[in-house]
Amino acid sequence: MARQLRSVELDFADTAPVRLVFTGTMAAPPDAVYRALATETESWPEWFSGLTEAAATPEGRTVRLTGGSRFRETVLAAQPDVLYAYRTDETNAPGVRALLEAWRLAPAGDGTRVRWTVATDGTVLYRAVLRGSRPAMGRTFRSSVRALDRRLTKT
Repeated sequence: MARQLRSVELDFADTAPVRLVFTGTMAAPPDAVYRALATETESWPEWFSGLTEAAATPEGRTVRLTGGSRFRETVLAAQPDVLYAYRTDETNAPGVRALLEAWRLAPAGDGTRVRWTVATDGTVLYRAVLRGSRPAMGRTFRSSVRALDRRLTKT
C-alpha cells in the first residue's frame, strides 16, 4: 500500500539525516544532460539502471523500480543546465519517511560535472540499509551516467 511521505523542501538536500552524494563527469554538455533529466522523463528507464518505468505528471513524475517499488514525485527545482530536484510524496517502499533527490550540473571543459544527492529519512533500519547500500548506489549512478552520456553523445 502506498504511503504519504513527509513533505520536504530543497534545503533537505543539506539537512537530511542520511545524505548520499555521487559525482561524475560526462562528455555531453549541460543543456543536453538537463533536458534528459527534466523533460525526457519516459526515457529514464533506457539509461538509469534499476528503473523500469517513468511517466510525467502535472506535478513531476511517477517511477517504478525493479522489484516493484513505486514513487510519486513532485519537482521542486528546475533550473535549466544547473539543477533538477524532486521529492517523493508517495511510495510503497518500506521504512522511508522523507526522500529528495537533486541533480546538480556544472560545466566541466566541454562536458558536464554531475552531482546526484539522495537525501532521506526513515526508520532506523531503513537508514542503516540505505547507508549500507552506498557502494551499490554508487555503481548504479556511475553506470547510469555512462549510459546517459553514450546516449547523448552518439553521432
